[in-house]
Amino acid sequence: MAIIHPQFSPNLLTIDPFLVPIINWVIGPLAIRWYGFMYVIAFISFLIVCRIQIKWQTDTAKGFNKKDVDDILFFGAVGVILGGRLGYVVFYKFSYYIEHFNEVLKLWQGGMSFHGGFIGVLIALTIWAKSRQKSILQLGDFIAPAIPLGLAAGRIGNFINGELWGRVTDTDAWWAMVFPQAGDISAQVARHPSQLYQASLEGFTLFIIVALFAKKQRPQGSIVGLFIAGYGLCRFIVEFAREPDQYLGLLSFGLSMGQILSIPMIILGIYLMIQHKLKINKYVNK
Repeated sequence: MAIIHPQFSPNLLTIDPFLVPIINWVIGPLAIRWYGFMYVIAFISFLIVCRIQIKWQTDTAKGFNKKDVDDILFFGAVGVILGGRLGYVVFYKFSYYIEHFNEVLKLWQGGMSFHGGFIGVLIALTIWAKSRQKSILQLGDFIAPAIPLGLAAGRIGNFINGELWGRVTDTDAWWAMVFPQAGDISAQVARHPSQLYQASLEGFTLFIIVALFAKKQRPQGSIVGLFIAGYGLCRFIVEFAREPDQYLGLLSFGLSMGQILSIPMIILGIYLMIQHKLKINKYVNK
């Protein structure tokens, strides 16, 4: 029999408005939401992994210091929030936000896109890298091992909120779960807990693979290439178990929007992993 989702409260902590009457009068009761807390966990894990690389003087950490990590986190946070939101607006609900343009910046209503966040981070960190006379590939290799744990935290936040659930599966499957938010509670429709699949694959598994790969000296761009291709592949696979967005459904060739957006990532990642070999072959053949 399928397990019913625990229905966690979206709020990790609610501050009693009577303790802060002035704040309550201005903006209302304060609440710390699980998803926001997971963003904090993601940023902290990023700092920890990057600083460990500096402390251990890994090959990827050469030329970076603790202040650089703080600056990178700031630029990256701005990029992921703006890019993630705009990506969601453009890739997933463009027609809706054209008619409700005033809601584009209402982040508290939810709606973020990893692929949009990836583009936003890429733009923000390219600006930072150029300001420090560093290669974007050098920067990418340095931060790549620090990203997957943050992705895992985000997916756990999705699970706690009971959102982005999976497709229907066998009710008798031990992994099956009923998400009342999906509107199926009366029929006890069992679904894949795809948020946990993503946390496991895109997060913890990808972290181990990229971290182990980064332990040895690699051609510039190879580590970030592995991360990009690895994420794209993991996301492409998990999307087969994740319910497509209701307002989009499945698109060309029966693929979801997440899968279509992951294909360019896989191609780009593979190119970055082999681009040094292509350059050597081009030089040898001259």
